[in-house]
Amino acid sequence: MLEQRADRLWTHAESLRFAGVELGRIMTVIELSSGGLFVQSPAELTPALEAALDERGDVRFVAPASKLHGHLYMEQYATAYPDAELLAAPGLAARRPDLTFDHLLGDTPDPRWAPDIDQVAIVGHRWLTELAYFHRPSRTLVLGDVGFHIGSSSPLKTRLVARALRVYERVGPPVEFRLTIANAESFRRSIRDVLAWDFDRVIPGHGEIVETGGKRAVLEGFDWLR
Repeated sequence: MLEQRADRLWTHAESLRFAGVELGRIMTVIELSSGGLFVQSPAELTPALEAALDERGDVRFVAPASKLHGHLYMEQYATAYPDAELLAAPGLAARRPDLTFDHLLGDTPDPRWAPDIDQVAIVGHRWLTELAYFHRPSRTLVLGDVGFHIGSSSPLKTRLVARALRVYERVGPPVEFRLTIANAESFRRSIRDVLAWDFDRVIPGHGEIVETGGKRAVLEGFDWLR
């Protein structure tokens, strides 16, 4: 259920269909050096996944990428792990009034996970702010919808759509996201902050993980910002 990518870093891929197209979605799990698990973009908490998480530690934090990405199953984690804290991306509390959030995410990581994880709020889009995360020990960048990366292993229909959206074998957001950026300089500054991290691996919100060469992949995927 959980595929180990590095020391204290795992991923879990699950199916996600949008408008009839299989996009898939990736959950990232990080074991903090202080103990406990930081779960980003939580997947459906099946009995098998819950058992796999329990083998690796106590779930302490459950984080989305944005108000759209990575919140669908947070209520399951709140029930299964009552001591875990639910973290909110900007706008998520209004979107999910059924949940009680313990912390609002922004540019500054909480001291409880800051030794392992840095974060940047990617701003400048008309209606969406996304959190990018950097797992420092494994040099891994974790993205959401700002980081599609559809590759050759995807179904034919998905690959054709990805080409039209300009995210086939490229790390970045789909073209309609680019067209709805309201403040290009703020968005550009956010991506520069992400690129300042010393990452090599990239875990996208949808598609295939870039195991090495991730810095170059992000530079090339966002060359339209230049």
